[in-house]
Amino acid sequence: MPITYRTLQLQAGYRIDLVVEGRVLVEIKAVQELQPIHAAQVLTYLRLSSRRIGLLINFNTRMFKSGIRRLVCDSLGESGSEAI
Repeated sequence: MPITYRTLQLQAGYRIDLVVEGRVLVEIKAVQELQPIHAAQVLTYLRLSSRRIGLLINFNTRMFKSGIRRLVCDSLGESGSEAI
């Protein structure tokens, strides 16, 4: 995803793993445990891409559903997350 600041466009921007239907941003990890920095990364991607909903998926878990977090970024800059 390129980043635009005023009139300058940087091509070496962020790499989003997956976007579903142009609406849901999906970030895929395979780490021992999800850390707050991972959620911050998804929220940054959401803000920069003007999307509202993101999924943070960690494949390194015993049960797949315990590795999924849904993150929401509203237009006021506030955000929240929940485990699915």
